[in-house]
Amino acid sequence: MTSTPPTGAARTPTPRLAAVTGVTGYVGGRLVPELLAAGFRVRALARDPARLAGREWADDVELVRCDVGDPHELSTALEGVDVAYYLVHSLGSGRDFEARDRHLARTFGQAAREAEVGRVVYLGGLAPSGVALSRHLASRREVGEILLASGVPTTVLQAAVILGSGSASFEMVRYLTERLPVMTTPRWVANRIQPIAVRDVLRYLVSSADMPAHVSRTFDVGGPDVLTYGELMQTYARVAGLPRRLIVPVPVLTPRLSSLWVGLVTPVPAGIAKPLVESLEHETVCREHDVRALVPDPPEGLVGVERAIELALRRIHDGEVTTRWSSAALPGAPSDPLPTDPDWSGGSFYVDERRTVVDAPADVLWGVIEEIGGHRGWYSWSLAWRVRGLMDRLAGGPGLRRGRRDEHHLRVDDALDFWRVEAIEPGRRVLLRAEMRLPGLAWLELRVDTAAEELAERTPDVAGPGPEAAAGPGRTYFAQRALFSPHGLLGQLYWWSVKPFHGIVFGGMQRNVAAQAARRAHG
Repeated sequence: MTSTPPTGAARTPTPRLAAVTGVTGYVGGRLVPELLAAGFRVRALARDPARLAGREWADDVELVRCDVGDPHELSTALEGVDVAYYLVHSLGSGRDFEARDRHLARTFGQAAREAEVGRVVYLGGLAPSGVALSRHLASRREVGEILLASGVPTTVLQAAVILGSGSASFEMVRYLTERLPVMTTPRWVANRIQPIAVRDVLRYLVSSADMPAHVSRTFDVGGPDVLTYGELMQTYARVAGLPRRLIVPVPVLTPRLSSLWVGLVTPVPAGIAKPLVESLEHETVCREHDVRALVPDPPEGLVGVERAIELALRRIHDGEVTTRWSSAALPGAPSDPLPTDPDWSGGSFYVDERRTVVDAPADVLWGVIEEIGGHRGWYSWSLAWRVRGLMDRLAGGPGLRRGRRDEHHLRVDDALDFWRVEAIEPGRRVLLRAEMRLPGLAWLELRVDTAAEELAERTPDVAGPGPEAAAGPGRTYFAQRALFSPHGLLGQLYWWSVKPFHGIVFGGMQRNVAAQAARRAHG
């Protein structure tokens, strides 16, 4: 028999529901666990929730498939939501990014109003007033204004450079400083900025949910230190134990040239570096600190620049970078999943398939496969990979400099040099989707097989005679497939122009991965 609580008995209040967009991005991916720790229920909105499968918090949130540009999906996703975090922007997504940002913000604001969301929180960019802004900063400001006009109480937090392991701004500072002891720089290195640590950004975001309903406005947020960009690089050098850098400003480096220069020196592609560099043309210093009245500073104070750099470097050293600027897919990169039907590409779908017997247990081979890329490289003709990476950088792609989030483990949606992890079966298979600039779509599958019969069934056309086919059950195989779906004649020409090098690149990978696994297995 079930007892009924007496009338008027105290009931445990239901935790508030927070909806978070941009959860595959740098800030969104870090905000979710902070909201959970603060006692919120979290609804994570993503166009492809499968990309979140590897996140530690994936099982603790409600994953909802939602395209922010679709009002019908949004109305469902925002139903019953107390606070909605708008962390969407079209950074580096092409010439029409302003129109796209405008459309998405209006769609979101209308859906939030119709769903009677209690509050919208938006993270925008800090910018001066009374001056002509860069297109990127002007768009970020416009998005804030659209959300404020939506009829829903809105908090717009305006931040400048965010310092944290994996942020695009921090990566620019880090690589410019580490790789260039002497540098000629644009004039913007003398502009003042007010950086803020990512942990303070997250604290402001979480606490904004508690603002009174009558508060609907923008707030400038920044750390305790104001310094020039050049001083920021010198501070990084000091904290990282590097000699003082020689910085020589020159007047001839336009934002376009600066972004190409940044794209070549740092892992941040020119398409993302350009709006960041354009933003640095302005001094970004807080004009007010009114947020303190609603979100008091912590007892120990806001995190200063030196401490923020120390914390970021510690996380990088310890392999605890949970999200990076590359967590979000590179704008313009292919996002289609691997087609299961070869006819998908109109009859042209090219495959290069190889396998090798490995003198090592399956778990040892998997360990080598999972650690591929980044500073370890790709176990084959390194010059060819470097040249291909440089060509991609020059074309506006990510090249090889994004590296890896974690040196030893991969998860779905990780960026891996100019690839992205599309699928992973731990201990068995990883599928990488190319995000390099290509006249088509490409994938690379790396697989551990442990039985000759299974391998022959999966790839009967390449089993053939030889030691691999005759090895027998119980042996370990390293199998790989390179797949390419060409776009037009240019795609066809590309495939046939690189095919002669596959034996060197992919064949070398086969031999060297097998050799590395054998060395690990036998000491």
